[in-house]
Amino acid sequence: MAKRVRLLPEDDSTRKNGNGIPPALKHGIYSGFGLLPTESPAEFRKFKKQIFTELNLVGRLEEDIGEQIVLLEWRRQNLFTYDLAQRARAWRDSVHSRCPQPLYVTIDGRVLHPNSPSPEEIEAARKRADKQVRAELGAAIELVELDEVATLEHLEKRLAIEDRLDASISRLYKKLAFVRAIKSMAPPSLPAPSPPLLENAAQDLRLS
Repeated sequence: MAKRVRLLPEDDSTRKNGNGIPPALKHGIYSGFGLLPTESPAEFRKFKKQIFTELNLVGRLEEDIGEQIVLLEWRRQNLFTYDLAQRARAWRDSVHSRCPQPLYVTIDGRVLHPNSPSPEEIEAARKRADKQVRAELGAAIELVELDEVATLEHLEKRLAIEDRLDASISRLYKKLAFVRAIKSMAPPSLPAPSPPLLENAAQDLRLS
């Protein structure tokens, strides 16, 4: 019997909320920043409230910057989640590696060996392995299902993209500030226009 290694106690609320949600949709909300599976939404909300209070943000743009600060600070303080994800994936792979594999007579793998387990036996063993993995990992199974999202490599790529976007946005804000500064400058005062030549000539005749 395989050794039971529960990496994290199963979260009943996480399991309940996940019911009926397609994995592609449920896991599509995770970007690698901010909250990840197994992390507490309540703790995240409390953390965000503390950061916003300390920064004393005013206006939409300041709040957008504050949101980015919250996500990155939370991720920095919860890097251990990536370690948990790595151990969960390793455990999943270990369990699956013990499943029976088909045996082939030819190198190209087209003819099954007489002693090879049947496709039905292989599928049944795979399902038992999946059931064991879910039972052992509990809520951490969602980290496994996230695949590369729950890896430091993915985080590094996202940070590189974020840096490039931030640089482009910063240039646009500087350009906008420059244009506004030009528009706010008062136009130079112009000399009063001289009277028309004919009007000047008529005035000279009257004086003479």
